[in-house]
Amino acid sequence: MSLKKDKQKVLGEVFDDERIAGFLVGEAPEGVNRDYYLLERAYRSMKADNFATFIRLFQEQNLDLDSPGPDGKTLLARIEEHRQGTDYAEILKAAGARA
Repeated sequence: MSLKKDKQKVLGEVFDDERIAGFLVGEAPEGVNRDYYLLERAYRSMKADNFATFIRLFQEQNLDLDSPGPDGKTLLARIEEHRQGTDYAEILKAAGARA
């Protein structure tokens, strides 16, 4: 099974709710929207079921699913271009995100 560079296979990590909530903490690099940064970091680090939990927690904090990245695109717009992003895109759409 070959994975694209943007989506590495995660093995052996346990993502309980506390670990998932930890992805809501952190500051974005200069010039990057913090909400976008948190979303992208979770997307790159989690399996889809954990990402769904993250999105629920993200919304509970009234953070913006449609925040733009450095290129002006939302995370949904970016991952719709990823062959292995389908499950993640569906989670974002179900939560109300727009491309």
